[in-house]
Amino acid sequence: MHLKLLIYLFAAVIILHQPLFAQEDTTIKSKSKASSKANLKDTLDGKFDFSSFLIDAKGFIPVPFIITEPAVGGLGLAVVPIFLTPKKKPAGYTGYIAPDITAAFAMYTVNNSWMVGGMRIGSIPAKGLKYRIGGGIADLNLSFYRDIANKGEKEFEFSVKAVPLIFSLSKRISKQEVYLGMQYFFAKNKLTPLFIDSLPSSIKSGEFESNVASLGTFIDWDKRDNFFTPDKGARINIAYSANDNWTGSDFTYQKLSGTLNWFIPVQKNWISGFRVETNFMFGDPPFYALPSLALRGVPAVRFQGYTTALVETEQRIDLSLRWSAVAFAGLGKALDRNESFGNAETAYNFGGGFRYLIARLFRIRAGIDVAKGPDSWGWYIVFGHNWNR
Repeated sequence: MHLKLLIYLFAAVIILHQPLFAQEDTTIKSKSKASSKANLKDTLDGKFDFSSFLIDAKGFIPVPFIITEPAVGGLGLAVVPIFLTPKKKPAGYTGYIAPDITAAFAMYTVNNSWMVGGMRIGSIPAKGLKYRIGGGIADLNLSFYRDIANKGEKEFEFSVKAVPLIFSLSKRISKQEVYLGMQYFFAKNKLTPLFIDSLPSSIKSGEFESNVASLGTFIDWDKRDNFFTPDKGARINIAYSANDNWTGSDFTYQKLSGTLNWFIPVQKNWISGFRVETNFMFGDPPFYALPSLALRGVPAVRFQGYTTALVETEQRIDLSLRWSAVAFAGLGKALDRNESFGNAETAYNFGGGFRYLIARLFRIRAGIDVAKGPDSWGWYIVFGHNWNR
C-alpha cells in the first residue's frame, strides 16, 4: 500500500520524516556527566524523566500506545521502543546535530489488524548526509468510503495484507539546513473485500493484488529549534515521486506534495503553531494509494482524493517546566478528479489535551489529545508533536 496508509500508525509514532533535531551535544554531555549513574529522575528537579536513561545507560523509551484510530477498529495496543543516540559534532560545525533513532514497533487492534516492523533514522554529519531505512509486515482491516449514486456515501471494508519497504538518502546543499534527497518506497499488497455488495466504479478488482513502487526526490528546509516539540522556527518540505514499470510498480502515476510547519513563540510560555499541507495525484493510481486528510478526530482514509489540502493550528501553553496544555483546530478538503474546491465536502477537527516533558534534554513532550471530527470523537496518545508524520 501507499506509505501514508500502509504505515499510518508507524509514521505517527516513530517519526518518519527527514530532519531530526536534539539539543546541542555540549548540553547533553554536561548533563550526563552530572549523574553518576543512569536513572529515571532528572538531576534538575528530581522529576520523572528519560534523559539520563537514554544517554548514560544507552536505554530506550518504551512508548506504549492505546490505539483509538476508528479506521482500524477504534481500540488496540502498540508498543514502540525508541532508542536515541546523540551524535558528536564534526570540527567547525555550529548547528544542531540529530540523534540517530532506532525503533521497532508492534500493534494489534480489536478488528484483528496487526503490524510489526522497524526503522533506522541516522546521519553522517561530517559528510552532510541523512538516511532512513525501514520495513514491516501489515495485515489491516480498513474501511474506505465512496459516494454511490442515489445512495449517498457507503463504507467498503477490506482486508489489506502488505509488506512495505522504504529507503531515503539526502545531502545538505546549503548552510541554511537545506537538504536535497531521493526516496524509494515499495510495497507488495493483497486486498480482500469484506463485503458482499458490488464494487463501486472507482474501485477495480485488478488492483487487489499488486505492487506499488515509487521513486522520488524531495527538498527539505528545516529551521525549527527542535524536532520533537518545537518552540520556534519553520519547516518546508516539497516532494515529488513517480510510480511506473521501471520503478517496479504495477501502476503509472505521480504525486506532488508540500508541507509547511511554522512555530511562533507569542510569549515565553505560549507557542503558536500553524500547519499547511497539500497533495496532488496525477495518472492512474490504485484507489488505496490516493492521499487522505490526516487530522486528529478524522479517521484515516476517511477523506481521500486526487487533491487534498488542509490547514491546522495548535496552541501550546506551558503551565510549568513539565506540564503544558494544548488546543488545536483544523479544516481540510479532499477533491475527486475534476471536482471543484467549492463542491468538495469540508472536514474539520478541534480539540485539546496535555503534555508532559518526558525527556528534558531532548525536549520530548508526550501526552493525550481528545479531538472532535465531522462524525465522531477520538482520543490519541501523542509522542513529540502530532505533526511529525
